[in-house]
Amino acid sequence: MTQMKQEQEIMGMVTDIQRFSVHDGPGIRTTVFLKGCNMDCAWCHNPETISFEPEMIVDESKCIGCGKCDEGCYSGAKRWVGTQKTVGQVLKEVLLDQPYYGEDGGVTISGGEPTCQPVFTRELLKACKEAGISCGVESNLSVDWAILKEIASLCDVFMCDLKIWDSDLHKKYTRVGNERIIENLKKLDMIGIPIILRTPIIPGINDNAEQIKPIAQLAATLKNLKYYELLPYHPLGLSKKLAGKEQKPRFEKPPKETMSALAQLAKEQKLPVRVASVNIFEEE
Repeated sequence: MTQMKQEQEIMGMVTDIQRFSVHDGPGIRTTVFLKGCNMDCAWCHNPETISFEPEMIVDESKCIGCGKCDEGCYSGAKRWVGTQKTVGQVLKEVLLDQPYYGEDGGVTISGGEPTCQPVFTRELLKACKEAGISCGVESNLSVDWAILKEIASLCDVFMCDLKIWDSDLHKKYTRVGNERIIENLKKLDMIGIPIILRTPIIPGINDNAEQIKPIAQLAATLKNLKYYELLPYHPLGLSKKLAGKEQKPRFEKPPKETMSALAQLAKEQKLPVRVASVNIFEEE
């Protein structure tokens, strides 16, 4: 078996592959969601991506009340998530969208946390690059720098989150402090990778100047920042239930006035700012 063939046979645990995505990086993209995460955010709207093992998920929003669960779910409300796929299998699906990428689009590897499956992520990125596809990764940056650096070196854009500035508060709601995240963000900028920095806005947790202003100030020091994006919390994940696990708590969706005020606060740091993929303020 040739080396290329061996690389194509490397397997990873995949949650989903979403085609024609416009929210996971520039242009039209194919987003590959890997299973398994080293955080457990209280507001996570993809709870099925946290565990590294296959799980049964029930999405009540899709249930039609047919009463035939034992025969199989006809509406797709009840299904297993998590499938072992080879690099070659995923690449085959990605290539179906290649004609639509244009100059800006490409593939994004997301999660979960893709750096938790570093070998699979690395080899999938290599395969996509060899096929002439622009590559991006979404990461929480809470990983050893050696792993992150190798993966980032294969990317054309790197999307990362800094969720909360106060490390104790960050640990309370994600189970991980943010010191390594901030350190890795600075290192990532030093190697010249275009960065999209994002913060999910969660009412009652980080929807205030104390948390957002210092993140924006840090973002302003990044030489390779494309833009800083504020993402309003949305209770998308509340319709999903995992067998044997507690449902995530509900938070309120932040009002537009709060999002606008936080965006203005970030803009004061001379940053290009977006709210949910929309340019709220033109860059000065």
